[in-house]
Amino acid sequence: MTTDTPPTTPAEPAEFERTPLLGLRLLIGGALMGLANLVPGISGGTMLVAVGVYRRFVDAVSDATRLKLSVPTIVTMGLIAFAAAAAIGLGSRPVSWGLEHHRWAMYALFIGLTIGGVPALWALVRPANGKTIAFAFVGLVAMLALVFVQETGTVAGGGGGGSNWLMLAVAGAAGAAAMVLPGVSGAYLLLLLGQYEAVVTAIKDLARGDLSALTTVIPIGVGVVVGIAGVSNLLRWLLHRYEKATLAVLLGLLLGAPAGLYPFREAMPPQSGDTFEGRVLTEETVQEVDPKDWETRAFTPSGVQIAASLGLVAVGCAATIGVSMLGRRKDGTEPAAEARE
Repeated sequence: MTTDTPPTTPAEPAEFERTPLLGLRLLIGGALMGLANLVPGISGGTMLVAVGVYRRFVDAVSDATRLKLSVPTIVTMGLIAFAAAAAIGLGSRPVSWGLEHHRWAMYALFIGLTIGGVPALWALVRPANGKTIAFAFVGLVAMLALVFVQETGTVAGGGGGGSNWLMLAVAGAAGAAAMVLPGVSGAYLLLLLGQYEAVVTAIKDLARGDLSALTTVIPIGVGVVVGIAGVSNLLRWLLHRYEKATLAVLLGLLLGAPAGLYPFREAMPPQSGDTFEGRVLTEETVQEVDPKDWETRAFTPSGVQIAASLGLVAVGCAATIGVSMLGRRKDGTEPAAEARE
């Protein structure tokens, strides 16, 4: 039986000194988390699960929300946040270009990156029994349901829900929860709540120096803090109290994630007069729609595209397997794992 008490021994900070490869894994995981947020259909949390640093991330965020700061907590959050921010800043244009011109290649690569995390997570779940398989199946079904809803569900406009302080706070909490939960799209949750347009508009206005946007941004910020604190501490409690079951659910989520990444779809640029997120686009606003948000349609791939996609899946899979093994022991566990038990 695990406990919810984080390690507090003096030797704890030395864990990062003894395992420098762990720091590299956190950086790579953070970078993949940032890039994943630029690609529709995949969440940053999923990539942290794939490279094997999700539990560390949840523990660190949970400790930070309870003001239990330590060197491992600061290093974990700092490395992941730095790498994610750098990846978003440096990768936004290349990823947008790739999604616009070679969407199938980008998705094939992320399918491989996702699948590559399965062996490492399976090593933590086994030996599997009926309950473990059942929990993994629950995660798989939940992910497939999310994919189905996001692919076929209709959302009534970005601002159709009406915005007030309570709804904005709920929207902020939902978006924050999606940042921590693997496989959940924060943007889609905002659309479901009818707050997407209000949130995006407020952030743009504040960036332009319009302080009146604070009436929207402040309740969103409160919701974000509450959402991150609540979800991270809940996940920490589950991971420490019901480790096998929680890891099995995460395994199911990971197995189902590629379902929303079918690569052979082409992006369709929006046209003036089209409706996007509850508003009619004009000649000016049509240019503001990010390529990653363009509608897509399936196409018949060529033999070269199929072969190249399989190659990219293999490359992504090999890359994630390699990253997930950095800093681990031969038995698949991490240094100082016993201290967390």
